[in-house]
Amino acid sequence: MDVKNDDKSSFEVTRLDTGFSVLRMKNDADESQQANYPVTEEFIQFHFCLKGQMTFVYNQGSYSFPVNEDHSMLLFNPQKALPIDVELAPHSWLVSVLISITKFHSLFSSDADHISFLTPENSTKKYYDNMPFTSAIAVVLSQILQAKVHDSMKTLYFKGKVYELLSLYFNKNEDPSLEQCPFLVDEENVRKIRQAKDIILERMTDPPSLDSLAVEIGLSLKKLKEGFKQLYGDTVYAYLLDHKMEEARRMLDSQKFNVNEVGLKLGYSTASHFIAAFKKKFGTTPKKYLGSLSS
Repeated sequence: MDVKNDDKSSFEVTRLDTGFSVLRMKNDADESQQANYPVTEEFIQFHFCLKGQMTFVYNQGSYSFPVNEDHSMLLFNPQKALPIDVELAPHSWLVSVLISITKFHSLFSSDADHISFLTPENSTKKYYDNMPFTSAIAVVLSQILQAKVHDSMKTLYFKGKVYELLSLYFNKNEDPSLEQCPFLVDEENVRKIRQAKDIILERMTDPPSLDSLAVEIGLSLKKLKEGFKQLYGDTVYAYLLDHKMEEARRMLDSQKFNVNEVGLKLGYSTASHFIAAFKKKFGTTPKKYLGSLSS
């Protein structure tokens, strides 16, 4: 694996049981990181992107699967080993669960008709799924990624959380009883925080104040700040600035816009403010960056 554990990036594997592991990857650096991990054909792979974006490459690069923020990917091919080869974009967080088909059957055998790739006629077929995940799942993913538990309790803690994650992933009940839903408060708050993220990205050229944003999503200012930091690892405006700078780089990469046009499109009233923000993020001015593309 290429990701090094330091203050900017980490890759941790926790073995939960025979044929059952959870992988936690965080790339908080300003450049992409590559991670590799061996996986044989008997394993089902679940990948959850809590933040950022990542691309999985398989079969020596012959096909790839992008997984975006708040989306998951399920992959299973009993005919062929599919080792993990993933590129994590800057500021991306990933939780992966690897579980052998034998172990998986032992958990869900009585519900095989509920999970399409467990049915007998599909037992030798490959299976792929990519879909957004719920706020309830986001809560559990955040708990898994941010967990600070003693080594002696780590396996037990993660096993419980991964069981919870799988049960939520496969739960098809779209209208659970509110009295029976133990995640209601957290789930609702996470939904609102994700709404806040969507709002600031949609209005990134003229974002609302934190007070206005809190009112709009129906959370206290304190819960908005704390929840956003927990879910996305940054303050609201630091997250927005990071997104704007990545957008600026994409626009410059296209070579369709000059520096002033990019600054204006991103909501900067003066070029100097945009230039200062870009230089702080990437260590060079947008003009020099643009020049490097054509050199």
